Amino acid sequence: MLNQYHWFYYRLRSLSTAEIIFRLRQYFQKQADKQQVGWKATATLSSWPDSVLAIHTDHLSAFSFSYQHKIFEHTLDYRYPIDWHLDIGTNKRFPLTYAKEINIQNDAFGNANYVWEVNRFLFLPSLALRYRLTADPRELSRLITIVSSWVKANPYLLGINWYSNREVNIRLINWFVCWNILDASVLAKADPVFQRFAESVWVPAIYQHCTYSRNNLPFASAANNQLITSYAGLFVASSFWKFPESAAWCAFAKTGLEQEMQRQNSPNGVNREEAADYVQFIADVFLISYITGIRTDNPFSALYANQLENILSYVVHVLDDQGNFPPYGDEGSGRLWSLDDQRPFSNFRSLLTSAAVLYGDPVFKQRSHGYDLKNRLLFGDEGCQKFNAISSKETTLSSQFYPSEGHYILRKQEDQSEIYVHFNAAPLGYLASATHGHADALSFIMHVDGQPFFVDSGTYVDAGQSDWRRYFVSTRAHNTVCIDYQNQAFQDHDLRWLSQYAISIQKAELSDNTDEISAAHNGYDRIGCSHQRRMEFDKLNNRLVIDDQVDSKRNGNHTVEVLFHVHPAVRFRAKGRNHFVLSHPQTKRLVILQIDPALQVEVVNGQMHPALLGWYSAGMYQKQATCVFRAYLTLGAESRVELQHQISVQS
Repeated sequence: MLNQYHWFYYRLRSLSTAEIIFRLRQYFQKQADKQQVGWKATATLSSWPDSVLAIHTDHLSAFSFSYQHKIFEHTLDYRYPIDWHLDIGTNKRFPLTYAKEINIQNDAFGNANYVWEVNRFLFLPSLALRYRLTADPRELSRLITIVSSWVKANPYLLGINWYSNREVNIRLINWFVCWNILDASVLAKADPVFQRFAESVWVPAIYQHCTYSRNNLPFASAANNQLITSYAGLFVASSFWKFPESAAWCAFAKTGLEQEMQRQNSPNGVNREEAADYVQFIADVFLISYITGIRTDNPFSALYANQLENILSYVVHVLDDQGNFPPYGDEGSGRLWSLDDQRPFSNFRSLLTSAAVLYGDPVFKQRSHGYDLKNRLLFGDEGCQKFNAISSKETTLSSQFYPSEGHYILRKQEDQSEIYVHFNAAPLGYLASATHGHADALSFIMHVDGQPFFVDSGTYVDAGQSDWRRYFVSTRAHNTVCIDYQNQAFQDHDLRWLSQYAISIQKAELSDNTDEISAAHNGYDRIGCSHQRRMEFDKLNNRLVIDDQVDSKRNGNHTVEVLFHVHPAVRFRAKGRNHFVLSHPQTKRLVILQIDPALQVEVVNGQMHPALLGWYSAGMYQKQATCVFRAYLTLGAESRVELQHQISVQS
């Protein structure tokens, strides 16, 4: 834990002069905004827009929907009245006070993420589609009641739902999707009740959201995905609904999206936040903006389109054979918009369907799950015809290196089997704060035949000051080397990163038989230590060799830990000292772990004291005990230890 002086020093160092000025302006803007609390807009549209999404109901009858919508581990049944300020996880409520002065970390109010997840309206497109399929007036009445209820319960700038610009814009995008599904402009001509609702309730609320979005953008140098989402919501809305300010809003937002598309993604399409779950979220944000631009005769640049293809190409190569994405960094961004189709759904694979339609590459089609409901709404029958016309020839994927970004995929595919390793030599995260990064330098995960054996521990909670947050972002929660129980980067008392490590790559080579990477980081310079790791994937013998070199350059002893976290489904038996046989119920192949004999080894499972260790999170607010092989030794002053571990796969 840093003392107060160190915290202030590192926190101030992380803020640019421009950001300090911005925060001062935010303060004065907040005082001015109080005069707008409760503002009731009286906006009207210059013309009612035609639908820009492809809704053909004659092809949708096979899909079934539920009235229950998952909110993390809980369920929202939206047939009943919704309390828009309630945290359904704790039954606590956020106050209906000026939004910018609400302390979202106050446990007395509950968890803001639960409230926001409800208020994103992710369930509403399914309700709109159910009406479109059935023409049942009760479904339309339910939709009108839900939106009207929200508007009444959330006066402008009052309550938690006006706190975050990202949340405002996610809601705006879901309203855009619903309006298009309903074909609201046509519906209004046939249904006077709906027309009165749209004119008096929905359109003014949309205008309020656009106004808020334009006036409350996050600061560009510290905004990450929030800035992208803010631009996207404003672009989509102002492209579609024509208010007096729409042209100016649209031009402003489009310029911002063009800039952030390049700024927040590497030239190879890798998102700089170093949080895997945000890859699908941000890809969806860029995708719906791109499609809206085309459909409203305001297309993005070729540079934007090429970068979108790069992002989706990265998704192709980083998924394992079963569509699993390596969960590095924070989970928690959720979905931008969705349809509660009851069939199993992967948004990563759905994005590859979109990529196949847009770019025609067979590898996108191969790695997708077919032409799903979401893509049918985006591209209609024409998109389906394009998708079906793409060659279905199978392509065997091989290892893929992203040395500039620090992501290395080691892969062997043959006879419908796969060995997959993701080695993380990436930066801590985006910008000085690295908000969604974990201290996971030189960590790895390993899947066999699409089943996780060695895993990233996950996220569990994505904010706050809890011991659980501290654990899941820590170095000890990852398959790497930890020295003196310390993280590879500083955190302040609010668990914000205040310094970042640098990673250097000594070697990165691909060949038919062997892949090799060697990398080091400087995260332990402050305690006089260094860690270098070499990964060698012997594809002929299905063997991964891990060489660790740890140096101590100062006086004093150091505890060196090498950690191997396994998935809760994995079972193991000891075959000898530091020699373990691992199995997974979903594959017949075995994984053999041999840890360097110089290390003492203990198996920890669900430990609470003296420190958390041996926990796994499969999703937000989910956790369970799992096994971690903790291998350790004491390293003396001014000495070096070289360790070698082997992981092999046997049929």
